[in-house]
Amino acid sequence: MTETTTAATPPSPPSDDARKRRRERVEQLLAKAAVTSEGEVALGGQLMPYSVSLEFMPVISPAFADSGGEPEAAVFTTAYSLKNAEARDRPICFAFNGGPGSASVWLHLGALGPKRVAVHDDGSMPPPPYAVGDNPHSWFEHFDLVFVDPPHTGYSLAASEEARTKMLGVDGDVEALAEVVRTWLGRHKRWGSPVYLAGESYGTTRGAALADRLQSVGVALSGLILVSCAMDLQSIVFAPRNDLPFALFLPAFACVAQYHGKLKGSASASPAAARQAAEAFVEEDYLRALHRGAQLEGKARDRIARRVGELTGLSPAFVAEKNLRVRDQDFFFELLRDEGKIVGRLDARVTGPMAASRTRDWEFDPGIEAIEAPYTMAALGYMGHELGMVTTQRYEILSMEVHKQWNWNRGDAKGNGYASTSGDLARALRRNPHLRVLVASGHYDLGTPYSASNWSLAQLDAPAEVLNRIEHHYYDAGHMMYTREADLVKLKADLAAWLKG
Repeated sequence: MTETTTAATPPSPPSDDARKRRRERVEQLLAKAAVTSEGEVALGGQLMPYSVSLEFMPVISPAFADSGGEPEAAVFTTAYSLKNAEARDRPICFAFNGGPGSASVWLHLGALGPKRVAVHDDGSMPPPPYAVGDNPHSWFEHFDLVFVDPPHTGYSLAASEEARTKMLGVDGDVEALAEVVRTWLGRHKRWGSPVYLAGESYGTTRGAALADRLQSVGVALSGLILVSCAMDLQSIVFAPRNDLPFALFLPAFACVAQYHGKLKGSASASPAAARQAAEAFVEEDYLRALHRGAQLEGKARDRIARRVGELTGLSPAFVAEKNLRVRDQDFFFELLRDEGKIVGRLDARVTGPMAASRTRDWEFDPGIEAIEAPYTMAALGYMGHELGMVTTQRYEILSMEVHKQWNWNRGDAKGNGYASTSGDLARALRRNPHLRVLVASGHYDLGTPYSASNWSLAQLDAPAEVLNRIEHHYYDAGHMMYTREADLVKLKADLAAWLKG
């Protein structure tokens, strides 16, 4: 996620020729026939035959009224459907990743789809070559699956710079994806199917808002699955005058420090002991200390610095130097500095070597570097060789340019300056008495820590009987907890129990 909530300066407007070529390219993509193939996968003791369809969905929405009714984007989808099944008997799940700027390959080929990229359980990078294999833990056992690459990701393309700019933001993105869902359901005659959404990371930001937006256009969801929550940026963005993340990250810091053998005393006994000790300290002492600011002095201040150090594996002197406030990047560089290693953000079990000069420049995340190339190469090989998607167009798996240009401001200009869609989720739950929510968090995720997700869910503005429709489960890996096979198995088991419930 970004460290700011404002959009970057927009690029210079394109020429008339560039505009024309871009619109023509979108029209060509939308006119392109779906690329189809077939396969089968063994799930739940039975062989399940499926058809695969790769196609582009148009975005034609009232939000883009100046388009004159012409499509403003071609959005790429990959859909798996059970052969010879009745629509009313077969739920459908639309899935997308986050970033913003990420294509859907992570959920597609990491957990949900019939194929999976094999990676190491400990989060380290496997050697090439990379390929997909059958996924015996696929969610296809429970749903037909539609993987959506939002505008600006995958092969998806906006028809104009104006439309692209509108979709480079929280509300425009949601509006576009609501149209994609509606169009897909209509084109494939699936209005009789129970509909679910699954989003990861920023995909939970959009998923929470999309649940409410779909309700407004007549699509009632049966369920929403949120993997590694990011509905309230105030809980995860380290910025001046925002003390919330310092408190909410501390239990996750403690868990990671315990994993790397940097804790002493009772908190070092187990990951659970570390988390419990940190959670108790936050509630009993740390929040009050942060609130007091410079009024906290002398022995009281020293005691807080010492306890934060004990729970993070950092020296009390360093904690004091940071005014009792340890940021995520402080932690990444300081926890294993004596070993010359930095700690991963998206999977803090993973480490990488520092530069010989031991700088604190954030050049890469060891947690994502370990899986980005394996997923990229395996995904492109799978789509090209097995599914038959032949194109010279670039497939944008993870665009940091999109991330930098994103407009985090909500259209209603309300709130405290941090993007938030938790209000949308609370409203969707109140509007739809049948909507249920499954939340998954990794203990070693320092991008969207489990402890911040706990806080965000606890703040939802809905009565207790409504909030009872939310389940939160925890896993012993990072942001993409499904890269660890034991967690992949647990995630599917939790899903199956949730669906029955």
